[in-house]
Amino acid sequence: MKSTIRPFAILFFSILLFSNCAKRGRPTGGPKDSIPPVIIRSNPENFTTNFTGDEIRIYFDEYIKLNKLKENLIISPPLKYDPIISPTGTAKILKIKIRDTLLQNTTYSFNFGKSIVDNNEQNEFEYYKYIFSTGSYIDSLTITGKIEDALLVAPDKPATVMLYERTDNFSDSLIYSEKPTYIARTKDSTHTFSLNNLKEGNYMLIALQEELNNYTFEPSKDKIGFVDAVVSTPTDSNYTIKLFKESPDYKITRPSHVSKNLISFGFEGNADSLQVTPISKIPDDFTSFANRYPLKDSLNYWFKPAIDVEQIDTILFIAENRNMIDTLPVRMRDLFADSLKVTRIGSSNIIPRDSLRLQVNTPLVSIDNERIKVYDKDTTELNFETIIDHRYSIASIIFDKTDENQYRVEILPDAFKDFFENTNDTLKYGLNTKAVADYGTLNLRLEKAVQFPMIVELVDNKFKVVTSTYLSENKEVYYDYLSPGKYYLRIIYDENGNEKWDSGNFLKKVQPEMVIYYPTIIEIRPNWSLNEIFTLE
Repeated sequence: MKSTIRPFAILFFSILLFSNCAKRGRPTGGPKDSIPPVIIRSNPENFTTNFTGDEIRIYFDEYIKLNKLKENLIISPPLKYDPIISPTGTAKILKIKIRDTLLQNTTYSFNFGKSIVDNNEQNEFEYYKYIFSTGSYIDSLTITGKIEDALLVAPDKPATVMLYERTDNFSDSLIYSEKPTYIARTKDSTHTFSLNNLKEGNYMLIALQEELNNYTFEPSKDKIGFVDAVVSTPTDSNYTIKLFKESPDYKITRPSHVSKNLISFGFEGNADSLQVTPISKIPDDFTSFANRYPLKDSLNYWFKPAIDVEQIDTILFIAENRNMIDTLPVRMRDLFADSLKVTRIGSSNIIPRDSLRLQVNTPLVSIDNERIKVYDKDTTELNFETIIDHRYSIASIIFDKTDENQYRVEILPDAFKDFFENTNDTLKYGLNTKAVADYGTLNLRLEKAVQFPMIVELVDNKFKVVTSTYLSENKEVYYDYLSPGKYYLRIIYDENGNEKWDSGNFLKKVQPEMVIYYPTIIEIRPNWSLNEIFTLE
């Protein structure tokens, strides 16, 4: 009997012991891997001189992969043909196959940024550089600096910094077609740069905020910044480069017949004195009117009567702007005419000094005030006046307003008449003013301000101008009816006195007008008056 019970007892206690052990917890797999990959060796070794091969192999202690390689990899000097770099999946070997004929006595740098990560936990092997020289030594000179935005408080994305060697064949126009001698990219948060492994020489130093990352300047897409003087290595200087978007030179584009009585003349650049005149034979009763739409780079050429395209299929125009003259053909088409349409500019919430502004799509020529009524919330009829901005075909209805009130504007048929004798249908608009306690105010005093004229601007977090003041001399600036929120305050030194900020031009070696930001964000609160002192050093 003893011999039978004993084995069962041993088996029971064994199961009990195993069960207790199993309840103590699940295996976690050990601590999380936080160590980036480690290079075991390279072939050829990093910092090799007299390099003559076309393939590089870098061996790691674990499986790696390349993450966003095109966004991270910087090869300096740039290669004409992109090298073939693997793995495309995962491997323990990183291979670089060079497809270019390398320059003699030149130091090359392959900066992988944050693209090398381990396969399991995505640990980054940050800013790994593989460097070699086709000559007998590694170039070791450096240029450092910082990138700023000429108009914004800071650059909104990384920039590429470039050096062009000033050889016998050097010209400024190389930046439009040729890759630079050396390149680097700014660091994300500090906007600083370091051009390393440079040889002794004279250079042109520029920065681009590129759309296509092709290391060439495309003025219609890219921002540019440049150092005025020749940059020589070695140097102890620390450079600051301001990025700006060039204003294009004036150029008129091919005009288009867009509706029965409208030809659109598109343009680039400053066309403040643009006038167009037909030089083809046109009907004796032909009349025209030119205007523009706000924020659009085109001149609207309205005409009547409509052209019979079977008799006149093309009209030649002379376009004159300042001292430039162009002859432009317009192919006429059989199109429908525009009807008069009215659109409110802005929202129904306004402040007392605002007016009701209405955009008319065709040229507005007259307003019949007898066919317009303005009421407040007590249905009291209010006096008003109207103004037409013929340049942009905008009608303004102006009347006195008070805080925390409601208004109603009724525009009866035939109140608006356009160039083609078209009139409006019935239009009704509601307007509201809020309590003054819903807004804040800002009183600004400038200290050590000696350079005038200047523009004081308050901009929102998207750098849209909320309000501005033009100063020809130093005096306090006061802004009221400011909606609660966070703002930037900036000063623009208007060097040419044209009452606006002017960008720079690379080929003309013109830097943008200086912009200085108040050192802290301005926070406006409801029913709160803020007093600030801006000391200009």
